[in-house]
Amino acid sequence: MPAPIILGIESSCDETAAAIVTGDRRILAHRLAGQEAAHAPFGGVVPEIAARAHVEMIQPLVAGALSDAGLTLDDVDAVAATAGPGLIGGVMVGLVMAKALAHAGARPLIAVNHLEGHALSARLSDPDLGFPYLLLLVSGGHCQLLFVEGVGRYRRLATTIDDAAGEAFDKTAKILGLGFPGGPAVERAAALGDAAAVPLPRPLKGSAEPHFSFAGLKSAVLRAAPNHRAEDVAASFQAAVVDCLVDRTARAIGRANGATALVVAGGVAANGAVRTALQSLATVHGLRFVAPPSWLCTDNAAMIAWAGAERFAAGLTDPLDVPARPRWPLDPAAEAVRGAGVKA
Repeated sequence: MPAPIILGIESSCDETAAAIVTGDRRILAHRLAGQEAAHAPFGGVVPEIAARAHVEMIQPLVAGALSDAGLTLDDVDAVAATAGPGLIGGVMVGLVMAKALAHAGARPLIAVNHLEGHALSARLSDPDLGFPYLLLLVSGGHCQLLFVEGVGRYRRLATTIDDAAGEAFDKTAKILGLGFPGGPAVERAAALGDAAAVPLPRPLKGSAEPHFSFAGLKSAVLRAAPNHRAEDVAASFQAAVVDCLVDRTARAIGRANGATALVVAGGVAANGAVRTALQSLATVHGLRFVAPPSWLCTDNAAMIAWAGAERFAAGLTDPLDVPARPRWPLDPAAEAVRGAGVKA
């Protein structure tokens, strides 16, 4: 029986994307339109601008992806789209497009949790990665450690009690005047700086609880910035984030009984220093280390199509009235943690 063909759509933040992926891990097409120029003057993503751009780009991107793959909607077995979490205006654009295509083509609709897209992305790039595994999901809006037991089965071991690591990267870039998007800008500047030049805190490092905190680190960067070279602040900040991620992940490894791999995914997983440090941590603990290619770490539609393929294989589809969600935890049963502004 031929592998199913899934059309995936992503529009949760400031990337509009469409992809065609098969159940045997072939990426037949992927198109993406970024919005960096539109948001750069503001130093961050403006939800209203993002939503309008998604409206303008979604149809030509879907049509282009189908054309690139040499397919029509009739050749697609299911339509998958991000249904949350994310900026609700953008999520609605992509999900409504997917609903229209599913209805018009009489195809199943698969509402994908954006975080599940990241969580399963490593299985798209690495066919040898099996369940269960420990996942560090680290992005602009989320910083979590999850025990991934299977499709739709996620146990949250840790989360941020305030800000996500990716948000801290973006705010640091803004403070230092490095431009947008912040993550790559800080990494470039850090390569030219001295990571020992600026003393910065490592929030929660060494604590018994496995959670993350980055709000205090951002405040320390703000105080240090006027008195140091931007490159040195960037390098010191990046080193502090890496130390926190490694320390917290090491704490969670002891709670992930049965895991055979340490996986990192999400936008911050594209950072070379983060990857190198986690690779070393995995080696120390006798775990395989798996990280998707950098382009699969940032927001994209291939991971959404692949998550759709995994859910389709498990018989998990959704009705056309499935809602768009600004918040959607992967582990709804996880206990609440202390702190305000927790990213679910």
